[in-house]
Amino acid sequence: MKSLLNHLPRLLALFQRYPGLVALFGFCSGVASFLLVDRQAHLAKVLGVVLLVSWIWLLLENLLRERIARRFGFELPLPLLRYGTQIIHQESLFFVLPFFIITTTWNSGQLLFSGLLALAALVSIIDPLYFRWLAPRRWLLLIMHSLALFAVLLTALPIIFHLSTPQSYYLALATATLLALPSLPGLIGGAGWPRILLLAVLPLLLASGGWLARVWVPPATLWLTEVAISDRFDGALRTPGRSLKQISSDQLRADGLYAYTAINAPRGLNERIYHVWQHNAREVDRIALNIHGGREQGYRAWTHKRHFPPKPTGQWQVRVLTEAGQMIGVLRFEVVAP
Repeated sequence: MKSLLNHLPRLLALFQRYPGLVALFGFCSGVASFLLVDRQAHLAKVLGVVLLVSWIWLLLENLLRERIARRFGFELPLPLLRYGTQIIHQESLFFVLPFFIITTTWNSGQLLFSGLLALAALVSIIDPLYFRWLAPRRWLLLIMHSLALFAVLLTALPIIFHLSTPQSYYLALATATLLALPSLPGLIGGAGWPRILLLAVLPLLLASGGWLARVWVPPATLWLTEVAISDRFDGALRTPGRSLKQISSDQLRADGLYAYTAINAPRGLNERIYHVWQHNAREVDRIALNIHGGREQGYRAWTHKRHFPPKPTGQWQVRVLTEAGQMIGVLRFEVVAP
């Protein structure tokens, strides 16, 4: 054991000399896992386990260092541990980035969450920011760890355990909130009962805020591979007609409209989604669909809307949502006067 620990400084020195290696490996492994998502890429499972174990280390760092020094006569240097944590953050954040880059609807609030992930990944590879600004603030380090763990769980749970997107979100949020508790005392100063009250209420606020913010979080393992708004549909071939961006109100009333979506999902995943029809930003219809993962071109699902408001002219959207309200994508078209 002592011999193994003696080699750790050399290995981490290599990563320190070439800090982009871990980030590059993480990003490439994330791309590979994204391409193999229907075949269950196992690196996501390994990363989830590593992050959970590293949480135990972060929380019990001083105690474990003392035990290792007493048992093996070797004291792990604190900078060495910080480099190990940095490697975990780099690998985790760059692993999940390809999933969120592809599944984010960039002209929506999802930009905030994916942008935060990208910013955290950038901080993890810039040593002056990571070691002089982030690492000395233990509460901030634990928040970064919570974010990485949350993103990895959102990506890994549907692939490995075939949990639906809402189930994965519930579990990831509960786990991240629970493990973020040790960082809360560093956020709240003062003393006495006001501090105790804040420490009791803040976890509930974090969990509630995380649940309300779900509409800004992309569903990491669901994405659109093909979409169309059309007045024609071939039921035998399950293919839409010509995709329309504009349609007259007379044509709309005569034939109705089809909203067609092909959604890529991990093999074995069963998910309920919704086509939410909106007219001038107001919801007029919500239609449930069940999809199944595993088809490389995406699971084909469509809705046919025949009934429209008396005055249907204006801007229309068909928002594709998960059961938890996370947006998979959006289809847009305009209805004009004849």
